[in-house]
Amino acid sequence: MYCIQEESLIRRIFRGIQLECTMRGHAVSETLVAVMVRAVVLDPTNGFSACGTLTRQDIEKLKDLCLDKLLAECSPSLDTVKMQVYFGTNHSPRPECLENLRRVVESRLSPVSREITDSRAKTREELEALRLRLISYILLRSSMGSPTDAGAVQEATAALQSVLPASELGAFMALPKKDKELQLNELAMLVTGIRLFNRAGGRGQEEADLSQLVPAALNETLPVTGKRIEAELSASRDLAWKYTAVLEKKLADGEAQRQGGETPVALLRQALYNVRQHEVFLKKLLADALVCTKRVDILQGELSSKMKVLRETVRGKTAVHTAQVFPLFKALSKVWYSLEEEAEQLKILHNIMLNLQPFKASQAKLFTANPLDTLVKDCQVKTDEQRASETSAERIVPAEMKTQEWLLPETTVRFDELPLEYNGFCGYTFVTRDGLLLPGNPHIGFLKHKEKLYVFSSREAALKFASNPEDIILKVEEKAQASPELNRLLRLNLQFSNISSSSGMLPGESSHPAKPIIMHDCGAQTELHPVESNIDRSYEWNEWQLRRKAIKLADLQSKETHSTQTILSHLRRENSSQTWLPGTVASQTKRDGKSNVPRPHVYLAGLRGQRDGRVEKIILTRPVDE
Repeated sequence: MYCIQEESLIRRIFRGIQLECTMRGHAVSETLVAVMVRAVVLDPTNGFSACGTLTRQDIEKLKDLCLDKLLAECSPSLDTVKMQVYFGTNHSPRPECLENLRRVVESRLSPVSREITDSRAKTREELEALRLRLISYILLRSSMGSPTDAGAVQEATAALQSVLPASELGAFMALPKKDKELQLNELAMLVTGIRLFNRAGGRGQEEADLSQLVPAALNETLPVTGKRIEAELSASRDLAWKYTAVLEKKLADGEAQRQGGETPVALLRQALYNVRQHEVFLKKLLADALVCTKRVDILQGELSSKMKVLRETVRGKTAVHTAQVFPLFKALSKVWYSLEEEAEQLKILHNIMLNLQPFKASQAKLFTANPLDTLVKDCQVKTDEQRASETSAERIVPAEMKTQEWLLPETTVRFDELPLEYNGFCGYTFVTRDGLLLPGNPHIGFLKHKEKLYVFSSREAALKFASNPEDIILKVEEKAQASPELNRLLRLNLQFSNISSSSGMLPGESSHPAKPIIMHDCGAQTELHPVESNIDRSYEWNEWQLRRKAIKLADLQSKETHSTQTILSHLRRENSSQTWLPGTVASQTKRDGKSNVPRPHVYLAGLRGQRDGRVEKIILTRPVDE
């Protein structure tokens, strides 16, 4: 946001706006206030500098502008921002949602689990109370009945008796706490698997319909969630098509500058943005619901196959070893737990869909006196499919476009899953037609510009955009800064690089583009079948040797023992003393000296040329005193 060094100042501004809204009877969240503050700062018409120091007048002006937007009556723009904040706060990707559900289950079971693992039951009454807690834990974990249901308690008690008899509760209590927790989870899985097997017909009974074994919550949410989301999506699309037709007619008639009249163009644009954002969110919910439906079908198939294997294992046998059936019971319970997670996720998606409906109230109130059907009477309402079919013949030929890189659906793998800029809307139409949102047609072609993909509503728009993409992109950002809802709707949150603070980010947004995840192969060698070694060195198998040791120990009781400390004594006394280390001392005892004397040189004369010559010895050594 601003280049404000003190984070406390930003927080004080947020809290001041939030408190003022509460005093006026409008409860708003801090996230909504942060998003609105960011939108006000980004709007160039408000006169705030991108990098400046906030004065007292700037703070008061910022608060007033934010309060005007947050307290506006019948504002589709405000409803759209509230919708974005709610969806970003409550909707999460599927892996994160499943992880949250598992944490909720663990937190719900942790008090009961703690009572069981911390129990020190010894008497018969305490052990019976512990057994009731075990049954409550199993029922809560499996969601197959309530602890207050006598029939469910009786069924779970019978299943638990076959796995953990009452006589073995003492052995369970003697385990360490970690082992108790592990065995508690194992008991819950085994009892759940046994109850599922019994409900499916068991041994010697008529086989029941496996479709009746799904959790009760799944039977309630699975048939209706997808249909209701599709119905809401269809209604939002109809509204979006009508608003688009009315705006096209008004813009064609030159009424874009006229703000009077029964329904100004600005409010029509806000209403269009509202239903388009609602459509985008419903598409995400529908995609998640379809994933859940497919996952349920797969899990039901696994449940049927595992139940069949279990029946074949126990068929015609009076007794079956636990090593054969216990893993099958655990596998059944794991599939059951997965079905419960899918049911809870479908329930969450259904609740989000219901809670999104109030955010469409403002755009519906705009046409109480002048119904929307009256406005579209003279307009030609086109669906998105009709617009795409009209422009599908206007295709881009990549070979003719040498300066830009274009992609076509038939030459692109999984083109329908590519991340498109502006959420798949045409940026050129948005700029040239006063903020009108028209979905792009992928069959015309994708423009790849700076590793980003753009789609367009017509061939003409594609060519105009490709001729000067940087100018159009800049104009899209400038135009979107005047409407706070467009930041999320057009996915422009990554392009507002002048925002330094992340306080105004919606949940799920990121201030940096997502980096690709690089995978590396690695391996580790482990022992094939590790066996815990517990060797007792003092173990003796010979009974007579044990008797000899016992006699020796008994004989020692009548003996007197005298001890003497030696160098080999095991518990001898150790003495230590501290001394000063001797110092290092050096002394010089003699003086080294040396002298340089002349080297002797002797010459013998008369050795050659004379037969009877006399040899003379000549001393050539230099004197010492020279």
